[in-house]
Amino acid sequence: MKPPKARPKAVVKRPAVMTGAVIPTLGWPPDEDRVEAIFERLSGVMPEPKTELNFTSPYTLVVAVALSAQATDVSVNKATDRLFRVADTPEKMLALGEAGLVPYIASIGLYRGKARNVIALSRILLEQHGGEVPLNRAELQALPGVGRKTASVVLNELGIEPAIAVDTHVFRVSHRLGLANAATPDKVEAQLFRVVPEQWLPKAHHWLILHGRYTCTARRPKCSACLISDLCPSRAGLQALGEAA
Repeated sequence: MKPPKARPKAVVKRPAVMTGAVIPTLGWPPDEDRVEAIFERLSGVMPEPKTELNFTSPYTLVVAVALSAQATDVSVNKATDRLFRVADTPEKMLALGEAGLVPYIASIGLYRGKARNVIALSRILLEQHGGEVPLNRAELQALPGVGRKTASVVLNELGIEPAIAVDTHVFRVSHRLGLANAATPDKVEAQLFRVVPEQWLPKAHHWLILHGRYTCTARRPKCSACLISDLCPSRAGLQALGEAA
């Protein structure tokens, strides 16, 4: 009689964005004093954080954010710098048309689908909203190409709602700092709303993005230059990653 086969050990998968460093499994919720200290320090160096996307109106903001999905802000700004000179309103965008829009955004990933969405949302704005961008979540998310994350960025940037859009930077930094431990962006967003002090909520989105973009980077985090490294429970693993790079 053959002995029973040993069951394979369960493998705990870390989110893909967390690969590269040994990140401890952190308890949640985090210590309130530590969270307060994190955002107090970030506010000291970035008192008025803003999106790095260029825009001049709610409409150009919606378009820019929709174009930024799976693309860098730098690449979007290069494209919209030319685009918004000729089409910065729904009327002008529809006049440009999908075929006319494509050459302006062809350098951005997924540009064909984005072009369809920008033309479609422009038409809806004219037909259903008098050419104005609706500044509430339900109607924003009903626009083609505008999901929850895009709506959150728009509402937060315009001061309508203290939203936190969880992109790869926010997801990564939140996990490394122990502000969240959930496996999906929506769940991370819910955790952040529970632990970020109310006074910091309006700007927390930008602080986490900018910190992840310039300091707590994915592959080579700049721990030695990080002003909150002493508050980071992942510091040892991240420093080892930086030394090995």
